[in-house]
This record gives sequence, structure tokens and C-alpha cells, in this order.
Amino acid sequence: MIQHAYIRPFGFVPGPQAEHGNAIRLAGGMVYASRFAVILRRAKEQGGEVVDRWLAAPDTMAEVLAQLPDDVAGDAEAQWANLTLAHPALELGARTVRLDQPQVMGILNVTPDSFSDGGAHDSPDAAREHAAAMLEAGASIIDVGGESTRPGAKPVWEGDEIARVVPAIEACAAMGAAVSVDTRKAAVMEAAIEAGATLINDVSGLTHDPRAAEVVARAGVPVVLMHAPGSGEDLHEGGDYDNVVFDVFDALRARRVAALEAGIEARNILLDPGIGFGKTLAENLALINALPLYHALGHPLLLGASRKRMIGAMSNEAEADARLGGSVTLAVKGMDAGVQLHRVHDVPETLQARNVWRGLRDAALTDFGDLPG
Repeated sequence: MIQHAYIRPFGFVPGPQAEHGNAIRLAGGMVYASRFAVILRRAKEQGGEVVDRWLAAPDTMAEVLAQLPDDVAGDAEAQWANLTLAHPALELGARTVRLDQPQVMGILNVTPDSFSDGGAHDSPDAAREHAAAMLEAGASIIDVGGESTRPGAKPVWEGDEIARVVPAIEACAAMGAAVSVDTRKAAVMEAAIEAGATLINDVSGLTHDPRAAEVVARAGVPVVLMHAPGSGEDLHEGGDYDNVVFDVFDALRARRVAALEAGIEARNILLDPGIGFGKTLAENLALINALPLYHALGHPLLLGASRKRMIGAMSNEAEADARLGGSVTLAVKGMDAGVQLHRVHDVPETLQARNVWRGLRDAALTDFGDLPG
């Protein structure tokens, strides 16, 4: 029987002193975890049922891991080590993006049909102006996209996509920005890197284009591997999950392994659970609540929930440009989970929330008022 183990953090404290040191610093960030569920599950092809579940704290984790079957014990120990792994900063050209605190990636869609802002920034002047505003507000990275991936969107020929993104990337790079390109096509990746992009954000997890992994490995740039169930043009197809939290974990692990085998360095891999891609409202909510689990894969995390349909579904069908409150709420939820990168439309508002969030974290770390003198 094939089984898998998972270590899910679920108990959090303001700082390690709250648990007399019996807490871990999650993924080297500003979040501290003190309680964990160790879960044993049958493989998806064998039913996917949860077989057993144990609760642990840092000082009892070794005892719990010793109870696991031999065929999963090694992986579980690696996951435990990954949960405390402090990630090095991203070196994006001349820019350094630290991963010991939440960072904001501003969205620059140069498309006529994106779900939220299609057509708003597809002229060179409008794109340049919007990018400059996001950088001035404090965005660490500008993510340029030339193809909509909303449900029902038509594929874009790579030549048209290149014509859309290259001028925007060149303009952002000229401002001194760290630039990411949101694409799943190898030719677009190559043109974007030549234009100054230093991060690839592939919503297909390098599955759409057979050359994509080779391009990323050769360029030596970081890449975001996102989970989407679809394998063809429609990335939203095929979302059939036994347990969406564990199925997405397994899928991201598989994409991580494939990237490593293609020659991409581990330090250049980031992971994204793919909120809104082939998932129902309930499945999206389950993934967001389980975000801390994905640190066990050992790579920085990106959360892209800004203005997504799930917010409208819980807000009287609010239109995409009226989902600011929900977008910021989800970003803060991601910060509470230790997510390092937040891909958002509303940069100033998200950064204000991040700064207040960080102030609260800093204050908690220096507050020893309820401890004996």
C-alpha cells in the first residue's frame, strides 16, 4: 500500500516566548507555530483516505514521527525540517527581495480581456504609469501578463503575447523594478528574460510548453510553479479532488521534483496552490485555511487571491473591481500563514495592511509583560 504523510501547522502564537520556546519560526518568517497535525493518508490512486492522525508540538514531534511507517518516515522528517527552513532572498537582477517578511507583487495586465482590469493598461503609457504607481507604493516585484487565464479566455498566439509584454517589461526594468512575467510559453519566457524579466510565473507549473523547464533552467532565474488541474488550453478543467488540500500538495510536490530533474535549482523554485484555478468556493477556502501546510514542501509560497471570483461569491456577487475588502482579508490570512509573496491588484492598500500586520508582529516579539520577572 502506498501512503503519504503530511505535517500541518494549525496552532500559532505571537512569538516563541508565549510557549516558553516550544514553537518554531515558520519558514524563516514572522509567524510562529506551536501545534501540528501529522497525517497519514493512502495515495490518491488507492482511495486517498486519511488513515491516522497525531497531534504534536516541537518537543514531541520526534516521538510522533517515530510512529510512522518506514516508507513515509523519511519524507515526514524532511517536511519537519522544511517547516523551519529560512529561505534566502530572491536575487532578481539588481534587486534583492527578502523572504523573511511578506512581500507584495503588483499585477500589470497588458491584456484586453483579463477578468478584473482587462484593457486598463494595454497601452504603453497606461502600463508605464500603473507600474510606476505600484513601485512608488512599495511593490517589490511587478508581474507582467499578456494572456488572460480567466475561465473561458481564448489562447493568445505567442507572437501577440510577446508584443504585449516586452514593451511593458522594458519600461519596468528601466525604472529599476524587479520584473516577473506571467506566461506559460517558452518563447515568451525567452523574450521576456531578454527584455529584463528576472522571474517566471507559470500558471501551468511548466507543464504547458515542453521547452519551458529547459528555458528556465538555462536562464537560471527563479520560477513560480502554480497548481492548475487542466493539462491543455483550459487550466480550469479536471478539478476532481479526493481531498483538495492533500491533492494539491502532492501535485506541487510532483512539479517540484520535475523542475529539479530538469536542472532548475531548488533555491529558484517557488510554489503557488492556484487559488481559483479549477477549484470550487469550498475548495478555495480549504486551501487558504491550509496554507501553512505547504511550507513543508521547502520552498517560498506565492498567494494569488486578489479580486478572485470566490470573493464575489461571498459578497453578494460583487464585481471584480469592488472586491478590495475581500482581497486584503485574504492577503492578511496569507500573511498569518507565513506566505512570502502576495500577488495583488491593489498594491497600496495591501501594503498598508502588511505594514500594520508587521507592526503587530514586531510588538508581540518584544512584549514580555506577562512573563515572570
